[in-house]
Amino acid sequence: MRQPALGASIPRMREYMNGLALGAALAMTLPIGVAPPADAQTAGPRPPNVLLITADDLNNDLGTYGHPLVKTPNIDRLAARGVRFDRAYNQFPLCSPSRVSLLTGLRPDTTRVHDLQTDFRTILPDVVTLPQMFRRSGYFAARVGKLYHYGNPGQIGTSGLDDPQSWELVVNPRGIDKDEEPKLTNFTPKRGLGSALAYYASPAPDEEHTDGKVATEAIALLEKHKDRPFFLGVGFYRPHCPFIAPSRYFDMYPLERIPSPSPAYSADLVADVPEPAFFTRPPNWDVSEQGQREIIRAYYASTSFLDANVGRVLDALERLNLTGNTIVIFLSDHGYHLGERGQWMKQSLFERSARVPLIIAGPGVTARGKATARIVELVDLYPALAQLAGLTPPSGLQGRSLSPLLKDPGTKWEHPAVTQVRRGAPQNTFMGYSVRTPEWRYTEWDGGKRGRELYNEEEDPGELRNLASDPKHAKVMQDMQALLRRVVGGGGAEP
Repeated sequence: MRQPALGASIPRMREYMNGLALGAALAMTLPIGVAPPADAQTAGPRPPNVLLITADDLNNDLGTYGHPLVKTPNIDRLAARGVRFDRAYNQFPLCSPSRVSLLTGLRPDTTRVHDLQTDFRTILPDVVTLPQMFRRSGYFAARVGKLYHYGNPGQIGTSGLDDPQSWELVVNPRGIDKDEEPKLTNFTPKRGLGSALAYYASPAPDEEHTDGKVATEAIALLEKHKDRPFFLGVGFYRPHCPFIAPSRYFDMYPLERIPSPSPAYSADLVADVPEPAFFTRPPNWDVSEQGQREIIRAYYASTSFLDANVGRVLDALERLNLTGNTIVIFLSDHGYHLGERGQWMKQSLFERSARVPLIIAGPGVTARGKATARIVELVDLYPALAQLAGLTPPSGLQGRSLSPLLKDPGTKWEHPAVTQVRRGAPQNTFMGYSVRTPEWRYTEWDGGKRGRELYNEEEDPGELRNLASDPKHAKVMQDMQALLRRVVGGGGAEP
């Protein structure tokens, strides 16, 4: 259903709607020494649109990231005309903390959102969110589906933990997948559906599912508001569990082609790793190897279904001649384990959970079809979009604009990524923090009192050998600890 919000203010729209003044307007709002994006200077009599497409619980198992099995032709074609970030990291691998951090440009310890219930407005009532910045600048700001957190699948069809100040209009689709939940094959029946290894190959067509409706509603908004600068958030629900997708996407992945999780769980693999590092207890939630392979297949089917709906939105953008003047961002809120070392889902500080797909295309992106290995964080997106659109962001953002990498993916860029997660019972919680550099990942739990981890990401990308207690790496440990203290202790902004 559609839920109109308060009308938008347009303090800068007259300036933007004057096509002759666009280049000058952009130049004046950019920092000194930063030229307006080349595409924006010739884009026409209005500023660039923004289309923010988010996936829920998507890892980097995608064609464009080199996965040998998963088929994602539409995400791949977006990468072919944009910049793919091969080392992008979330700030907290859980839906609400990650999304709030992304959309406020602040780290979780600043927003103080570490769970799925806290409304960030109760803590930061005056914060200006990313879509709110665009709305205040005269953009039509709307969302379809899940941008801020709400329970998937429990709150599908509602606004959940949304932020009304961010949007002029919201749409909350509800599809046939909600009605199909009783038909699920569920390997973890004691877990809630939002955290269950469960799936169903649906006979219903794409357009009847929630994600199909998200695409349909997003296309309708593009058609209706194509003549006004817009910030449109399109939040898909897949591949989040339960893994319900049309059966034809399951047919793309014959079960005999699905490998078992690698590396398979063994006690030796976790012997030197601190206990808090693991989210899935007992390993694999005691699901059989056959069941694990069925779930991986369902996850890949859900990923390809997501990709098809992303393609529908991109097709509409092209049909409406909006591609040339629309910044398109595709990302996930966090990564996802598929049985590695017995781990499933998110809420770990291993690479598989901390890393996310991130692709940016459109005006200001001149390194089209390129990839960058530079480390970026989702918190870096807010200042980058402000710069690309020629807007002045609020003070105090804790990321740094990643826009230089959109022009030169190999430019000098020496910034780490910090990801954190909370552990323990409500009365006795503690935090784990992990800092990632090109060569190393260092993690500590409860300030180190409950364990430390150190992995050489170049030699051991699977993070199978914890070197924290190896005296040969004492200097590396010291340096990584100091780096983590500078980022976290300094409010999150590494110089």
